[in-house]
Parts: sequence; structure tokens; C-alpha cells
Amino acid sequence: MKFFHLSDLHIGIRLLNREFREDQEYILSQIVRAAGKERPDALVIAGDVYDKAVPSAESVELFGRFVADLTSLLPEMTVMIISGNHDSPPRIDYFRNVLARQHVYLVGMPPRTEDEYMEKVTLRDRYGNVNFYLLPFVRPSMVRNVVGTDPEGNTLSYQDTLERLLDREQINPGERNVFVSHQFYLPGAVNPEETERADSEIRTIGNIDRIDAKILSPFSYAALGHIHKPMTAGSKNIRYCGTPLAYSVSEAGQQKGIVMVEMEAEESRITVLPLEPLRPLRIIKGTLPEVLEQACEDYVSVILTGQREESDVQDRIRAAFPYLLEIRREEVRTAVRDQESGARAGALDPFDLCCTFLQDPDETEKEILQDVINTVMGRG
Repeated sequence: MKFFHLSDLHIGIRLLNREFREDQEYILSQIVRAAGKERPDALVIAGDVYDKAVPSAESVELFGRFVADLTSLLPEMTVMIISGNHDSPPRIDYFRNVLARQHVYLVGMPPRTEDEYMEKVTLRDRYGNVNFYLLPFVRPSMVRNVVGTDPEGNTLSYQDTLERLLDREQINPGERNVFVSHQFYLPGAVNPEETERADSEIRTIGNIDRIDAKILSPFSYAALGHIHKPMTAGSKNIRYCGTPLAYSVSEAGQQKGIVMVEMEAEESRITVLPLEPLRPLRIIKGTLPEVLEQACEDYVSVILTGQREESDVQDRIRAAFPYLLEIRREEVRTAVRDQESGARAGALDPFDLCCTFLQDPDETEKEILQDVINTVMGRG
């Protein structure tokens, strides 16, 4: 059984307010060509098809053309797609039952009643069945009627919610099982704060959506979406494929690709098929002359160092880089200035520091702020 693992297409995204449609068309065409060459039995998209819950007509048309090209080229290939946290589940679910007859499974909604279970698609090869369990992005409140609450009647945590959803499924350990999910999974010992995340990702305060990847142990392979950097989650068979393109400056230099999984009776071979963007994303750092020497037609984030130059700097940089994303300046700061600013900050009372940060709060805001600081610092 051979299948492609993709996720986080984010069709319709803009890169620092720059239109990205041409780049996405280019990379989706590259995926279609790879499918034609490798001829996978299935293709999985693990969430975030679109960048917005209400995508533009152009975004919907682009994705529709992508799926049509795939199914026209490989009519026997099964396509499985789940919604991510950027998608609208009802929109992804649209025509779900009709499209399933064409080997295209669009799953936007998770189980919502006790009678509903995860969408399960079973394919077969010479070794037997391969069961794909498709679970769209889940917030605990979405499946409260299915998984219940804690003893106090409170909504469950993300961890408990996913554990209960999986416990409901009758997973046959004698067959090969693949889990398709769009959540934040990490190995138990890994600190979420130390996990490299892209600037283009949405994160929760306190990483409350973090789920221990150990719950995925019943599966032969977990095709995950949500994290934009290609990475594993404790095992080579528990994997984020990452985005097909760099969608933020923090992703500059990452090699993007299609994860191709070839499942045999006991083992899986995993190969990453590189995807080459129409325009790479680069960070160029240096003085103005050093930067201008590297003129190119890539997407570029420029970091200027050294002393400030003459007033036509922006025009000269834009002329050298037609796909310029941004210009930032790395200020030259001396150790003395750093020490002086640190000393000034250390001398300020917490209340004064907060007032400085908030930029002249009014009297009501000051009263609330003082009350919060007193409570935190135990001043009664």
C-alpha cells in the first residue's frame, strides 16, 4: 500500500500581504506530477485545506482543480481529506456522501452523537486490509456530547478528549491502521515551549491543546497536520509532513516535501519527495552594499546591519528584489547602552513598568492594574 501524506495547504494564504496564488498553483501542479510518477493508492491531506474558514472563490476553484487533476490522472486512487483548525467543518463536509462514491472522502465534522464514529476507510492490498481513521480537528467542546465531561461536569482536556474518542473505536491490532489527525501531538518528555513552531501557526495560550503522542501507539502510521515544520513526534511512523511551501519567514530554508509511505506486512518505508518552490524564501542580512550584491527574484526578508544609510535605501532594495517581503534593521547597540537600559528598567516599580507598556492608561485601568499587581505580589 503506497500513499502520499500532505497537510496544511493553506490555500488563499498571503505571505506578509503578498499574493501567493501563483506559487500555490505551481506547487499543487508539482504534487499532481509526483502522483502521476509514483501512482500511489491513496492521497491523504491532514487538515487546513484553506487558510480561512470562508475561503475566496478563487481558493475554492484552485483546490477543486487540484482534486480534479488528481482524480482524472489516477481515477482509482482514493483521496482522503480532513478539516483543520483554519477550515470550516461544514464547508469541508459539503457533498461528503456524494463524493465518497468517487473515492474522495471529505471529512469536516468529528463524531457529534453517541451513534457516530470516526470515518473509517478500508483499502486492501496483497497483505490484507489497511484501515484509515479520519478525525478532523477537534476542540473538546465540539464532542462533549460524545466523550462526556469530568466528574464536576467540566469539559474535558484535549488529552482526555482524544483518548476517549480513540477508545470508542474498535481498532483491530491484527490489521494495519493509519490515523489521520490535525492536532498538536508531542512525545511526553518534550517541552512544548522548546518545540520549533512557525510564525504562521496558531498557538494556544499555555499549550493547552498539547496531546501526548503515546496515544497514537495503536496505529501503524499517524499522518498528522497542524505543525508547519516537517518533523516526527517520537517515532518515524508518527509524522508531521509540514506545509508544501514556506508560509512565514521563520520557515526560510526548510526543505518541504511530500511524505510517501509504502506499507508492507510489518514495516513501512517512508520517503520524502522534495518539493521545489517557484520562488524560494530567503533571509539576507548585511550592510546595504552586501545586501544589494545578492539581488535576486526570490522572496526575501532583508535585515540591514551597520549604520543608517541615505534616504533612498528602500527604493534601492526594492529595485534589487522585486519579490521583497520586508526590510528590518538590526540596531547597533553597545554594551553600555544595554546596561543603562537594564538599570532603568530594574529601577522601575512593576506598576510603572506596566503603565509604560500600556502607554498612558486611564484612571480606571490604573486601578484595575494596581489591584492585579497587589494580588500577584501578595500586598493584600
